Amino acid sequence: MKRIFDILCSIVILTFFFPFGLVLSLLIALESRGGVFYRQERIGRNGVPFKLFKFRSMRKDADKSGKLTVGMRDSRITKTGLFIRKYKLDEFPQFINVIIGDMSIVGPRPEVREYTDLYTEDQRQILNVRPGITDLASLEYFEENELLGKSADPQKTYIEEIMPAKIELNKRYLANPTLTNDLKIMWATFLRIIR
Repeated sequence: MKRIFDILCSIVILTFFFPFGLVLSLLIALESRGGVFYRQERIGRNGVPFKLFKFRSMRKDADKSGKLTVGMRDSRITKTGLFIRKYKLDEFPQFINVIIGDMSIVGPRPEVREYTDLYTEDQRQILNVRPGITDLASLEYFEENELLGKSADPQKTYIEEIMPAKIELNKRYLANPTLTNDLKIMWATFLRIIR
C-alpha cells in the first residue's frame, strides 16, 4: 500500500512541479557551469548504495571541499542555489528516486557512507526501510545548515550531536510507520516550507 501511494503521489507532484522545474533548470544552467542535477551516492535500504537526485545548488565540484553545508552563507552555494535551498526546492528531483524504488516519500533521510559507517548496530535498524524525502528529523532539524554554520567544528557537531538525535527520531517513526503518520509528516513538511 505504501509503495503504491508513493508512486502515485510522486507522479502527481512531479507533473504539477514540471513547469516550475523547467524554469529552475534554466536558471541553474545559466548561472554556473555544470549539470542541472547533482547526483550523490547515498546509502539506502539494507545498506545498498544508490544515486540521489537533487537540483544542483552549488558550484561544480564543490563537494570536493566537504560534504556538509555550513549555513546559507557557504560560498560554494550559487544565488539560485540559495533560493532553492531556502524553500527545499532542490529536493524535488528525489521524487524520481521514489518512482525508481530507491526511496519512499516518508522515511529516514539517506546518509553518505562516511556517516553510516559510524552507526552502531542499534542505529543500523533505520537502514531496514527505504530512506525518505522527509521525516521527523527533517522537521526537527529544518535549519540544520544554519546550526552547522554557527559551530566551530561542524563535522564534530554533526557526528556527535545532530546525527544521533536524528537517528532517535527515525527510530521513533519506525515504531509506528503507518500511512496516517506518513500523511501527517508530509502535511507538516508542507506547512514548514510554506512558513
